[in-house]
Amino acid sequence: MANPVYKRLLMLAIAVLLAGCSSKPMTYHAEYPSNSIRRTHVPPVNKQVLKPQPPIRQYPEIHARLPYSNSYGVQTLTGTYANSFAVRNFIQYMVRKHGFSESYLNGLFSRASRLDSVIRLENPPRTTGPSIPRPGSWTRYRNKFLTEAHISNGVEFWRNNADVIQKASMTYGVDPEYIVGIIGVETYFGKNFGKTCIFDALTTLSFDTYRRSNFFKSELENFLLMTRDEGFNPHEPKGSWAGAMGYGQFMPSSFRRLAVDFNNDGRRDLWHQDDAIGSVAHYFSRSGWQLHNPVAKRASGANNPSVIELSTYEGNEYWRIYPNFKVIKKYNNSNKYAMAVYQLAQAIKQRYW
Repeated sequence: MANPVYKRLLMLAIAVLLAGCSSKPMTYHAEYPSNSIRRTHVPPVNKQVLKPQPPIRQYPEIHARLPYSNSYGVQTLTGTYANSFAVRNFIQYMVRKHGFSESYLNGLFSRASRLDSVIRLENPPRTTGPSIPRPGSWTRYRNKFLTEAHISNGVEFWRNNADVIQKASMTYGVDPEYIVGIIGVETYFGKNFGKTCIFDALTTLSFDTYRRSNFFKSELENFLLMTRDEGFNPHEPKGSWAGAMGYGQFMPSSFRRLAVDFNNDGRRDLWHQDDAIGSVAHYFSRSGWQLHNPVAKRASGANNPSVIELSTYEGNEYWRIYPNFKVIKKYNNSNKYAMAVYQLAQAIKQRYW
């Protein structure tokens, strides 16, 4: 009898022991992921169609937003123009008329550099005696732009930007080849923007030259307004020695009046193809361009006030010009310039098609 009783007692003890163990957490499972999916409450989404947003472009440092009042800033004008009465007057004018910070402009002009190379280009040495025109001036000018490299690069530029050029042409009513032709003559399709600091160039031209100093003071005024409006660091933009900028070489006053944000990214950036293409087309449109109308045609002689004469090594060429030719001259008031744009545009168009 003892044996069955002993067995029952033993089994009862084992059962009690197992029940106690099952009530303790088995912490080692925490080291492994659960096979079950943990559901959390997610607030309902407002189902609306979202418009696709343009990709965010990374701008070079020239285009970094720079609040003008947080840069530079000194109480006293120092540096090259520290004793310039004209610069001090200009600073006061910008403060009164446009609300610039005087300390900001003091700091800006304290870092300005006088560019001797710009002075030499604006004031070439005078020649003694009457100048005798050399024959072939148009031939020499034409040979700078009507090259195989210009034509092939123009075709490539057009193909790489075909959609934007077509859009600009349709938006502003400007023949596409002339948008390309201007950019080719001005900057060789962006290969030659110029390396001169625009602020230094315009400061030098305004206060260290005399022939066109009033014009350049106006451009310097527009440049400072442009950099404030667009958030550019005034010492960063580079361009020509005369202050022209971007693919189309706009002067600051033209930038402020005619540059457009053609890719709708919130910036007017003439160093970017899209905005430059749209801005050149806008420039032409505002100047009176007539879509699909002639620009120039060969003539037999200069017996008409609408005929111009161009000197070549083989003799003179005569061209009848139309209103669109005069529109190109509003970009640069030179018959040779306008003819170069016309002929380059036509050569690129023939190769492109």
